Amino acid sequence: MVQELVAKVAKIIIYPIKSLDGIACDRAAIISPGTLAFDRRWAILDEKGKYVNGKRNPKVHQLRCQFDLATETVTFSDQGETTSLSFHLTTEIDAINRWLSDYFQKPVFLQEKAEGGFPDDTDAYGPTIISTATLETVASWLPGLTLENARSRFRANIEINNVPPFWEDQLFSETGDPINFTIGSVKIQGINPCQRCVVPTRDPNTGETYSKFQRTFTTQRQNTLPAWTHSNRFNHYYRLSVNTRILLSETGKVININDKLSRGLI
Repeated sequence: MVQELVAKVAKIIIYPIKSLDGIACDRAAIISPGTLAFDRRWAILDEKGKYVNGKRNPKVHQLRCQFDLATETVTFSDQGETTSLSFHLTTEIDAINRWLSDYFQKPVFLQEKAEGGFPDDTDAYGPTIISTATLETVASWLPGLTLENARSRFRANIEINNVPPFWEDQLFSETGDPINFTIGSVKIQGINPCQRCVVPTRDPNTGETYSKFQRTFTTQRQNTLPAWTHSNRFNHYYRLSVNTRILLSETGKVININDKLSRGLI
């Protein structure tokens, strides 16, 4: 049975530089072609044009950064170090590249894509959605994990509350057709359950691998699949959160904390 639609936005987290720390926001504007402003707007690339991320380089996990989106500045520091340096993300790109190259000990480059950014799923490029209850449940499966640690591992953009664990699985369909819903006044389509990579198995601050993380998660996910979840959408059970697509017509609208999520209103 479909739960009553009482989901509300509890958190909005933007990740300005792909693979690095996020920033919690009270609101997020929608930009063309249907993404959250500043989310994955920048990415670090190597000389071959490949992403420098937690999948390929463990030093990503020790790289701390803080953002000021109003001034488009970033402050970098090495985990455990007391010194930090701040840069403007547009006017000081050469200095950023030098600092990052020194940090990673190889030439790397910060690239910007103001429209669309660098999403993991180029078809479902909207914000990822998860519930607080889901993160709390996943944390309970893995001794030592906290809610905040689970949140940092799975890196969803929009967190909803007032719903049971895995309620967000109702935002993708059995057939693969988009599920229409709104957050506030913003029209969104739920596309598919998000396939996870090796990154959640590692501590987001240290990069230390959690033993049997993927095996434990996969077993628990399969064993606790709610009645409303379409199991045929899982070729494996290492999936969590929902990938979405925001309609181009929604450009300029805003998602706010406490906005209500309602299904079928497009």
